[in-house]
Amino acid sequence: MDETPELNRQNLGVLVDDIRSEAGPGEATKRYNQAFIQTFRENGGQMPNDLDKYPWMLLTTTGAKSGKQRTVPLMFFERDDRFFIIASKGGAVAHPAWYHNLVAHPEVVAEYGGTYDAAPQTVAAVVLSGAERDDVFEWVAGMNATFAGYQARTERPIPVVELRSTN
Repeated sequence: MDETPELNRQNLGVLVDDIRSEAGPGEATKRYNQAFIQTFRENGGQMPNDLDKYPWMLLTTTGAKSGKQRTVPLMFFERDDRFFIIASKGGAVAHPAWYHNLVAHPEVVAEYGGTYDAAPQTVAAVVLSGAERDDVFEWVAGMNATFAGYQARTERPIPVVELRSTN
């Protein structure tokens, strides 16, 4: 991938193997995420090219070990005024680092894109379990089959996290 990656679904798909690797995201993913975050913030959450077809957000967590703030772009899903994110890591064996961070520090900052206000807001991250987790995951996978594919790649149940307003 070039120094400045083009923000589109094809290039995002190329990074899945990098994200899923045991070593974790490499330089190409970091460059893509940096460009994504910058574009998201410069455009009030509106994304270019074919990325505008998906609901995107920026999630800022506090490092579980480091205590440092980390921001990652994620797809989010809204149903009945509830917001959900999926800790898939492309179907990797392990959970993504941002998931460990929000379990350790559930107060996170969400910046929703699309038709939502992209202004940062503090929310509580709540990991769903049991039938509620299964229901939401099935609903998400029904809208975006990529997540069903990720679940098929791993034995771990992929976590579903609800982002609840603290206001």
